[in-house]
Amino acid sequence: MKLSQGNRLLFIGDSVTDVGRERPVAQGTLFNRLGRGYPHIVSGMVNALHPELGINVINTGVSGDTARRLAARWQTDVIDLHPDWLSVMIGINDVWRQFDSPCEPEQHVLLDEYESTLDELFTRTCPLLSGGLVIMAPFYIETNLQDRMRAEIARYQAACRRLAEKHHAIFVDTQAAFDRILQSRHSSFISWDRVHPNDVGHTALAMAFLRAMEFDFEA
Repeated sequence: MKLSQGNRLLFIGDSVTDVGRERPVAQGTLFNRLGRGYPHIVSGMVNALHPELGINVINTGVSGDTARRLAARWQTDVIDLHPDWLSVMIGINDVWRQFDSPCEPEQHVLLDEYESTLDELFTRTCPLLSGGLVIMAPFYIETNLQDRMRAEIARYQAACRRLAEKHHAIFVDTQAAFDRILQSRHSSFISWDRVHPNDVGHTALAMAFLRAMEFDFEA
């Protein structure tokens, strides 16, 4: 496993990461401070199977965030918290606002801005990480590849792959994790709106993250 003794693992993102986490900074295992999503599940798995490591999981997800809004709070919600490992999942709202708010272009974060914003943040932050960077791609829980939002999300996923290669980061293909479930279940089995996962979806995200981190599920 890539995590080591005493590591601080910080998750940042939008509502999929937030999921009711404590403010201003959610960390630790007491009273479900991390919310009800995949950071909570990751913390539970890591600290149940490897309690000797003392991994401190931190959640600074904020519902509604785009890459632009993420950048505005990066100093306080990432840099100032001194993580060893940083996991970033952002992009759903960057795409979604283009479809649910088409008449409000000021809310849209198009692909070029999305990629350049994250590139700048990662360039600034990676040298500060003693562990490393994890890039979890945005997703859309939809099997129809011709669906306009699914097709647009794919372009942002490709940007995440490019950024992972450039910054020598670990890439987590969240779409593949959901597509596997969608081979036998309808999207409503995972999410009511194809964006916000239920407990099954968050477990899939947590497992995808842990596999990418070479977590030993048999420990």
